[in-house]
Amino acid sequence: MRAWQVRRPGPIDQSPLEVVDVDLPEPGPGQIRVAVSACGVCRTDLHVAEGDLPVHRPHVVPGHEVVGRVDALGPGASRFELDDRVGVAWLASTCGRCRFCRRGAENLCPYATFTGWDHDGGYAEATVVDERYAYRLPDDLADDQAAPLLCAGIIGYRALRSTGLPPGGRLGIYGFGGSAHLTAQIALAEGAELYVATRAEGARKLARELGAVWVGESDAVPPEPLDAAICFAPVGEVVPPALAALDRGGVLAIAGIHLTDVPPLDYERHLFYERVLKSVTANTRKDGEELLRLAPRLGVRATTTTYPLERADQALADLAHERFTGAAVLVPG
Repeated sequence: MRAWQVRRPGPIDQSPLEVVDVDLPEPGPGQIRVAVSACGVCRTDLHVAEGDLPVHRPHVVPGHEVVGRVDALGPGASRFELDDRVGVAWLASTCGRCRFCRRGAENLCPYATFTGWDHDGGYAEATVVDERYAYRLPDDLADDQAAPLLCAGIIGYRALRSTGLPPGGRLGIYGFGGSAHLTAQIALAEGAELYVATRAEGARKLARELGAVWVGESDAVPPEPLDAAICFAPVGEVVPPALAALDRGGVLAIAGIHLTDVPPLDYERHLFYERVLKSVTANTRKDGEELLRLAPRLGVRATTTTYPLERADQALADLAHERFTGAAVLVPG
């Protein structure tokens, strides 16, 4: 089968990915094989390809927003049947025994593994996954809509909930890509006022179309103090102005797995009055199940650009250079 591998991590314009022919993977005990029908392109894939995230598995196949159908069952696998439609997300396994797993915080498991980092992912014609970490998908949710929900949607949903945004509160979003535009729709459907700061004109246009009450450049100051904010941009320089924009008691959540260095903070301007800066780490399966139930009910729609699997490297380059708005999705030929 065809698959893209991270040949040698480095800048995306230096072609760190290569397409290869590999054997069709066989599912092991408790695993299922998924024939890929779509795979979202996530900024985390870019971090893996460029080496921002350290190599966990040499020549790994990226991709952790995978939609497909079960076409093989490993020994003992019984949760799904052949041809069931499933999703494969970032969280691939946890130990189930540590103090974090036992208290329902499996996203913090020190022994967790991840799709497209520790295990081969969906930039391929097929992938295998532990059936316990796959999501059952409804047939009426189109492939290009389901794929972005499986990471961009889930991490944004967790970030939104972690802010404790009050009903009708003012939410600031910094950076407006694949994850942000999905999260914004959830917040708006639940009654929030949306304030968006982002550098790309196409993203600002999309934010206005979705219903933001204010949209500005990435360094612009919102006209009202924010009850909560989420930073989706992987740029540490955004953190101080986002904190300064918070009202008293406001929370800024960092939704990415990678962030460049944060400049020095001024205690009174950025943190005093019980402002909170918190990170968001991966997700739990509970987050995923909640989001997959909620998003269709609220009418959340991903804005997508489709690429054939053969152009996965171009899709990642276009993501890096902000050549599309919303999310990109790979589709095998």
